[in-house]
Amino acid sequence: MKVLLVYPNIHGMNMLPPAIGIFTALLRKNGHIVDLFDSTNYQISGEVFDSDKEKEKNLTVRPFDDSKLREGMHDTDVFDDFFKKVQDFQPGLVAFSVTEDLFPLACGLMSRIEDVDIPIIFGGVFPTFAPYKCLALKGVDMVCIGEGEHLIVELAGCLESGREHGDIPGLWVKKKDGIKKNLMGKPVDFSLNPMLDLSLFEESRLYRPMQGKVWRMLPAETHRGCPYQCTYCNSPAQSKMYRKECKSNFYRKKSFKAIHKELTYFKNEHKAEAYFFWADTFLSYTDKEFDQFCELYKDIRLPFWVQSRPETIREERIKRLMDLGMFRMGFGVEHGNDKFRAKVLRRKVSNSVMLNGFKILNKLELKFSVNNIIGFPSETRTLAMDTVKLNAQISCDSANAYSFSPFHGTPLRKISEEMGFCDKNLIARSVMKPTLLNMPQFPPDAIEGLRRCFTLYIRMPKSRWTEIEKAEKLTPEGNDIWKNLRAECMEKYFNLN
Repeated sequence: MKVLLVYPNIHGMNMLPPAIGIFTALLRKNGHIVDLFDSTNYQISGEVFDSDKEKEKNLTVRPFDDSKLREGMHDTDVFDDFFKKVQDFQPGLVAFSVTEDLFPLACGLMSRIEDVDIPIIFGGVFPTFAPYKCLALKGVDMVCIGEGEHLIVELAGCLESGREHGDIPGLWVKKKDGIKKNLMGKPVDFSLNPMLDLSLFEESRLYRPMQGKVWRMLPAETHRGCPYQCTYCNSPAQSKMYRKECKSNFYRKKSFKAIHKELTYFKNEHKAEAYFFWADTFLSYTDKEFDQFCELYKDIRLPFWVQSRPETIREERIKRLMDLGMFRMGFGVEHGNDKFRAKVLRRKVSNSVMLNGFKILNKLELKFSVNNIIGFPSETRTLAMDTVKLNAQISCDSANAYSFSPFHGTPLRKISEEMGFCDKNLIARSVMKPTLLNMPQFPPDAIEGLRRCFTLYIRMPKSRWTEIEKAEKLTPEGNDIWKNLRAECMEKYFNLN
C-alpha cells in the first residue's frame, strides 16, 4: 500500500514533528511504501507570516541568520505541487496530520484532491477535539481520535487487503447513513516505537533556531501528556478522554533504554548537534528517574534544551543537567497575577516561588526563556500589566508574549464561547498572530499593542513606561514610537554579547 503523509505547515511555524517520523518508520516496517508532502518550505499564497521572524521583530528572541532554514524553499505553488505529488505517487491512502492553526491550509490542500477517489484521513490534536468539523469537509472520509501509531498501520493493512476497516479503535468513518464512531484505542507503549525515520524530510527541516544560533537540533520524546490541569492546554481533556473511553492513563514516560537508543541513533546516524526534549514538564521525573536519565546521558554529551515549570526548579538538578550539556531551558509563566493564574488558569504556583526558582538559574548562569499569554477571557489590561510587572523582575534571556488563542479541547475555549467572546465555529489560529477574541474590556488592538511592546516594558526602565504605552497604539504615530523604542532596545540589549 502506498501511503502519502501530509504535513500542512508554514515556514517558521512548527518544528520537526516526531509523529511523521514515527508513522514513516511504522508503515515501512509493515511493508508499505511511504512518501511525504511537507508544505513548510513553501511561500503560501497570501501568507507572509513567519513565527520565528515575528518573535525576532518583537524582540522576544535574539536575531538569527535564517539562511540555513531557507535553503530548501520552493518557488512553485504549494497547491499545484501537492496535486502533482498525488498524481505521480498514486497513493492508496492520504493521511493529514493537522493542527488547528493550520487547519485552513489543510483544507486548501485537501480541496485539490477532494474529487479524487482516494481515502483521506485527518489525524492530530485538532481532529481529536473537533472531529465533526473535519468530517464536514467534502473529501475527508475518516478521522483519527487520539494517538495514531496502531491505527495508521492497521488502516493501511485493511485498505491494501480489502478488509473492513470500520471497527478500528479510534477511527471515525463517514458513512452514507451517518458517522461510525469507535472508542479510542488504549495509549500505545511509545517506548516500543521504532527509531524516527526522518529520511522524507528536506535537509533544512533538521535545523532549528535557538539563542541566536541555528542548530542541527532533533526532537527526543521523553514524555506524553502532562500531569497538570492548565485550562489553556488540551492535555487535561485528552487525559479525560482516555480515562473515560479506555480506562487508561494518557500521561506516561518513555523507558530510559528507549531514550538512550534514540539519542545514540540521532547522534550517529543524523549527526545531531543538539537535542530538544519533547516533554511538557521535563522535570516531573522522580528522583530515581532523574538519576537514571543523568546516568544514560553521560555518554551522549551533546547540548540540549528542555522545558519545565518554574516550581520544578531545584539547584542540584539544574547543576547536574548543566554538567551533562544543558545550555538552555524554557518555562511557562503565563500570567503575573497570583489569584487570576490560580482561579482562571489552574496554575497554583505563587510569584515568589517562580522568582526564587529563576534566581537559582541566574546564580548558575543558565540562559532561559519564559512564556506568557496576553488576552485570556475576562482579562483586562490592568491584569495583563501584572504579567509585565512580574516579567520585569525576571532576569531571563528572552521573554515570549503570545496572544491567547481559543483552541478546541481546552477549558478556556468553552469559557470563551459561553462569555460570547468567540463563536463556536471559530477556528483558532497561531498564538503569534493577533487574538480572535472580541472582548469589550480588552479589545484585540489593545492586546496586540501590549504584546508588541512587551519586551520594551520588561527591558527598559519603569521611567520610560509612559512613553512605551504610547507605542501600544496601532496608529502611524504609535508605530513610529514603537520603531524608535525597538531600535533603542535592540542596541542596548541584544548587542551585549
